[in-house]
Amino acid sequence: MTWDSFRAAEHFAMRNARLIDRQRFAHLFQNGPTAPIRSALAAYRNLDGGYGNGLDPDLRGHASQPAATVIALHYLDELGPIPPHLGHGICQYLAGAGDADGGVPPVLPTVRHSEAAPWYLHTTDFSAQLGITALITGYLHKSHISHPWRDAATAYCWKHIDTLAWTNPHEAVGVCTFLQYVDDRQRAIQAINRLSTMIRAVIDVHPRTTGRVHTPLDLATNPQHIARPLFNDAEIERNLDVFERQQRPDGGWDALWDHWDPTATTEHEGMRTIQRLRILRAYGRVAGYLPHPRRDT
Repeated sequence: MTWDSFRAAEHFAMRNARLIDRQRFAHLFQNGPTAPIRSALAAYRNLDGGYGNGLDPDLRGHASQPAATVIALHYLDELGPIPPHLGHGICQYLAGAGDADGGVPPVLPTVRHSEAAPWYLHTTDFSAQLGITALITGYLHKSHISHPWRDAATAYCWKHIDTLAWTNPHEAVGVCTFLQYVDDRQRAIQAINRLSTMIRAVIDVHPRTTGRVHTPLDLATNPQHIARPLFNDAEIERNLDVFERQQRPDGGWDALWDHWDPTATTEHEGMRTIQRLRILRAYGRVAGYLPHPRRDT
C-alpha cells in the first residue's frame, strides 16, 4: 500500500467517519492518545452496563443491544485490557439480556420500538446465537474478565461448538474469536482443527472485488490468529491484493452491507476503512513508517 493510498484513507476518515472513529484512526495509525476514545465511548454506554445509542450504525435507538455491546468490546480491546468495571458491567447486562444457559441474541425485542435496519427491526426470533455469544465471550477471556455470566457463556459456547454440524460466515467469525482467546488452549486447537473444513466451506477463499462476501482475512485478521492456518499463503496474498484494489479513489472502502440509510452507510464506511487498514498493516502491506498504537495497561 503506497503512502498516497494511506493518506487518501486518512483524508476519507477525517471527512466522513464519526468522531469516535476519527479518534480511533488517530490512535491506531498516528500514535494518538486513548483517553478521547474512552470518553467518546462512554457516551454510548447505558446505566444497565450495555451499549446502544447508535454505536452500531444499524441500531439507532437508545436501548442497549448485544450487537452494539460487542462493538464496544472491540473498541475497548484496541486500547488495552478491558477495564474490570466495564467488563463486569457488560456481563451484568448480558446476564439479564440472554438465556438462562448463557447465550445471547444479537438484538432484544426492544429493537422494535426504535429506528433500526430492516433486518433487525423485523426480527421475530430472539433466541440465543452462538456467533455473537462466542464473539463477546472471546473478548472477555482475552482481558481475563471473570464473572458468572462469562463462565455460563463459555459453557454455552463449548456445548454448541462441540456439536456444530454446519456454520455460516458470521458464526464462524465469532467461533474463531472465541477459540483465539479462551483459556483452554488444547481444547481450542482441537476444535479449530475439527472445524477447519466446515469453516473454509462458508468463506470466500477466491476473492472478488464486488459483492457481499466474507474472506479469510475477516477471520484471520493477523498472521498470529488461530484461523490463519486454515488458509494457504497464496489465498491470503490474493485476498490482500483484493483489499488494496477495493480502496476507492476517495480513499475509503465500501461497507458491503445492505444500504438502508445514508447515515448508517457512511458510518459503516468509516469503520470498514479502519478495519481494512488494520488488516493490511498486520500483514505488512502498510509500510513501517506508521507508529504502533499505544496500549493502556
